[in-house]
Amino acid sequence: MPSGTEITFLNRFTVHAPPEEFERAFADTVAFFVGRPGFLDHVLVRELGREDAYVNIARWTDEESFRAALRHRDFVPHARALRALSTSEHALYRTRLDGRR
Repeated sequence: MPSGTEITFLNRFTVHAPPEEFERAFADTVAFFVGRPGFLDHVLVRELGREDAYVNIARWTDEESFRAALRHRDFVPHARALRALSTSEHALYRTRLDGRR
């Protein structure tokens, strides 16, 4: 069963730069998030057969922690770097069923 406040952030990227450059910038962004309260984990996946299509799935303890990380002034350069390399669509989700537990 879901934990109650835990959220999942799903971000789908279309990359218009070399994949290695995007992955480097994304790794820097993840390093920022790892240090933020409420960050649990993430996985970045690339669509088979497409070098320009990625999905990031990040789990947070709660929505406020996630939003606080986005408001943090040190996040601004990360957001700019990713926007320079890609476009994205994103949404927040609440877990309903969890096969990991």
